[in-house]
Amino acid sequence: MTSEVLVIGIGNLFRGDDGVGLIVAQKLRALALPGVIVLEQSGEGTALLEAWAGAGRVIVVDAVSSGSQPGTIHCLEVGDQPLPAHFSGGSTHAFGLAEAVELARQLDRLPAQLTIFGIEGQDYDLASGLSPEVETAAGKLIAQIIQELGK
Repeated sequence: MTSEVLVIGIGNLFRGDDGVGLIVAQKLRALALPGVIVLEQSGEGTALLEAWAGAGRVIVVDAVSSGSQPGTIHCLEVGDQPLPAHFSGGSTHAFGLAEAVELARQLDRLPAQLTIFGIEGQDYDLASGLSPEVETAAGKLIAQIIQELGK
């Protein structure tokens, strides 16, 4: 287990707001924060299991669709309860984030600390770029992550 923090941004840059996790990851990587490793993933569950294997603290950022106002930032500290439905509905994979978390829980492969940030999306159509509300939320989340990590 390592003392570094792993940040995983997931999504698809060609599906509008679905790319927000990747955008957050790219911007955090550009800051070159000490002790922070940043990865970009599609959100496919087995790749997530491999990515966080052995990590002590993991932060995952993804778009969610729960019916909240676009740009709402949801935060979930993964514990003993299954993820809420809105953390599983947006994946283009049959085995996505929620399924990866539950499988990791069953296999005793959850990171010691797993935080999932979901930014409520608005537009998931084929497009590039984020809606204004989601772009603003991404900036706020980046600042929040930096503050939480004390960087």
